[in-house]
This record gives sequence, structure tokens and C-alpha cells, in this order.
Amino acid sequence: MDGFERAVAALKVAGSQRVYLDGSFVMAKEFPADYDACWDATGVRIEDLDPVLLDFSRRRNAQKMKYFGELFPAQSQAEAHSPYRTFLDFFQNDKDSGNKKGIIGINIGTIV
Repeated sequence: MDGFERAVAALKVAGSQRVYLDGSFVMAKEFPADYDACWDATGVRIEDLDPVLLDFSRRRNAQKMKYFGELFPAQSQAEAHSPYRTFLDFFQNDKDSGNKKGIIGINIGTIV
């Protein structure tokens, strides 16, 4: 969780108000190896955002190295083909079954 906490702190500095946690943390896996998350880009000051959070090259390697997970703007398009869901919508569907599933929403403004 150390990497996730640092990512949330960086997002808060840039003005993001909410982050959504997905991946093994919302499944039954006892010891998740990493996480996937998306963050609300509304009101974010790009000039204050850690550039690593916008680096999606090399399978998001820079994000994985710095924050131990992968983070995407929630309103960005997650798929190259139809149905063209945003990451926020994409994360709310089980990748194997296609069924709806929950994710964890965290209000960044409440974190000290």
C-alpha cells in the first residue's frame, strides 16, 4: 500500500478529489501483488501532476516502478474498440465474466 499512498498524495497535490481502487484489492485475493486505480481528473492542475502519472509507455513501467501499481485518469477512454468505456466504467466490470463488480472509491480530500 506504500506505493498507492504515495500516488494518492501526488494526486492530492495536483487537485484530484477522488481515486478508485481496483484489481486484487477488490477481489478475494489474500495478498495482492499490485493494484489498478483510476483518478478523477476534474479540477486537476496538470502542471502540478507528477508526470509519471501520465506516462503510459512501456506498459506503464514508470508507474509500476514508482507507485507499485497502474493509475489512469478515470474519464479517459479505456478501450480501443467498442464499447469505448472510460476507465471508471471499465474497472466496474469483471474482466473474465463481464459481470458488474464493485470498486473502492476514496475521497482524497479527506486524507491527511
